[in-house]
Amino acid sequence: MIVVKSAREIESMRKAGRIAGLALKTAEEMIRPGVTTRQIDTTIRQFIRSQGAKPSFLGYRGYPASCNTSVNEEVIHGIPGRRALREGDIVSIDVGAYFEGFHGDTAATFPVGDVSPEALRLIEVTRRCFYEGLACAAAGKRVSDISAAVQKCAESSHCSVVRDWTGHGVGRALHEDPEVPNFRDTKRGSARLLPGMTIAIEPMISAGGGETEVLRDGWTVVTIDGSLSAHYEHTVLITEGKPELLTHVEEEGVISEWRKTM
Repeated sequence: MIVVKSAREIESMRKAGRIAGLALKTAEEMIRPGVTTRQIDTTIRQFIRSQGAKPSFLGYRGYPASCNTSVNEEVIHGIPGRRALREGDIVSIDVGAYFEGFHGDTAATFPVGDVSPEALRLIEVTRRCFYEGLACAAAGKRVSDISAAVQKCAESSHCSVVRDWTGHGVGRALHEDPEVPNFRDTKRGSARLLPGMTIAIEPMISAGGGETEVLRDGWTVVTIDGSLSAHYEHTVLITEGKPELLTHVEEEGVISEWRKTM
């Protein structure tokens, strides 16, 4: 069932989204060779809790960490651990924050030091896919319009869409209806967009093939051909006019002040 949020609920989602967005920025500031994915996870958890919120992912269906850290061929759901980032890696960080009964969910892929032109291009293509999809996130359109725009952008850039995993509705539950595929799927993507709907648009794009498998840990999703993958996500509010990015933040002062307390 698709849930349309009230004005009061949307305000709580703005707060949750802001915290998630700031948490992602704290992670971005840390990314450099030698930093472990567990260090990133610890910082994200500490920041989210400092804002009076809870990490959405921690304990979700048994997940053992506060964020996903997916490196190179890892698409999503990479579990933070002792792995140290290396020069030339790319790392996708996915983070959620739960505040006042609602979730904010956001992700991006970042270069680690100097990376290859192919990797930089993939990151930019994935980001562009998101914004092409966002341009179709308007009341009266359908989810399939978003999906088709993402697919067209990826394939016209000679990249592949990961089809096994999708975007989704988000609100009181981390994953709600509707599914938001990154390719045109009229069966799963037929829902009409209404003002007050909140969805996570999240292209997952591969530089090679889009086929994936889950590793033995039961979480980490990788490309079968070992090709690089990138991920970009915001929680989006459908309005009467332009869509609103609930997890997009510009401010840096909150993070700077918080770091002084560490």
